[in-house]
Amino acid sequence: MSTAQLINELQSFGARLVDPKQGVESRRGGAGPSDHKAMTLDGMTVMVPVHTAPAFESPYLVEKPDAYGRSRIRREGRDVGEITFPLRPRFYDLTTADGIPYSKIAVLHGRDVLATTVLQTCIRYQSRTRTCQFCSIGQSLAAGRTIERKTPAQLAEVAKAAVKLDGVKHMVMTTGTPKGEDRGAAILADSARAIKAVVDLPIQAQCEPPEDDAWFERLRDAGVDALGMHLEAVTPEIRQRIMPGKAQVPIEKYLSAFEAAVPVFGRGQVSTYILAGLGDTCEAILAICQKLTAIGVYPFVVPFVPISGTPLESHPAPTPAFMHAILGPLAAMLVRGGLKATDIKAGCGKCGACSALSSYERMLTK
Repeated sequence: MSTAQLINELQSFGARLVDPKQGVESRRGGAGPSDHKAMTLDGMTVMVPVHTAPAFESPYLVEKPDAYGRSRIRREGRDVGEITFPLRPRFYDLTTADGIPYSKIAVLHGRDVLATTVLQTCIRYQSRTRTCQFCSIGQSLAAGRTIERKTPAQLAEVAKAAVKLDGVKHMVMTTGTPKGEDRGAAILADSARAIKAVVDLPIQAQCEPPEDDAWFERLRDAGVDALGMHLEAVTPEIRQRIMPGKAQVPIEKYLSAFEAAVPVFGRGQVSTYILAGLGDTCEAILAICQKLTAIGVYPFVVPFVPISGTPLESHPAPTPAFMHAILGPLAAMLVRGGLKATDIKAGCGKCGACSALSSYERMLTK
């Protein structure tokens, strides 16, 4: 089995852990990879589901690591690979001047990515008739694992420490959608400006498309290096059913925003996140990826992971075969278009830990 195939299966099936406490704490709730644990396999750090229903029945078992943090992955009693766990970052031991643990301001994603949700509330999340059914942005806030609003000064302080103490290489800033037509771009710009004033760290900002395209230049001028505007689902009827609030911003608006943003940030520096397994067909996902790559947008396609406590917690994860049918052709499409994960300055596509996509790209470029 190739590394790409193994990563693909691990992200669909998840894994059972003999020692759940090994490595960086697994994430529950919040934005980004939740109910996952980071593991490094063949030099690539991968977010593997460990707290989901499929993971509890996964054929993959991760053995207790040795004294050097190395472990074996076994399937049905047979060794299939060796992994290591990223260590707990040192910046987690620090607190701000006002007594807030740094880990409540930003967290480590993968191996060397600092991530934060600047605003931990969202106008879409306030009503179950409007919320994205896969979203758990309110769970970590309710559990006291984060704070509602991270100030620019707090983010700058934590980012500087994460670079100095743990060698963080880039940063992802996302946000719940606030009221207003900027859709979060304003608070992201303020945050990026403060961070870049104290540390030279590539930043990806993520928000819904703002009504005014002028925000793209404002974000760039504030220090944002890459931009993510996430479709999640690509078929209008699926979007309406799975995320009725966010679906009020139509796909056409996203496409026009992408066309405006790419000249500002550059080809490959604008991306979108697509969750495979919500109901979109393989053909529908690849069709919109073709449009996106023609514009110069990097479509980061990841397997949907059902998160406990959300309306979709019992929704099945996509099969490895379904993901392979998407990731293989998509990787070829990206390589032909010159849109490679390794060329992205910052963000989810550069990290690549939530999808096997970059490992498929690597197979084609060896």
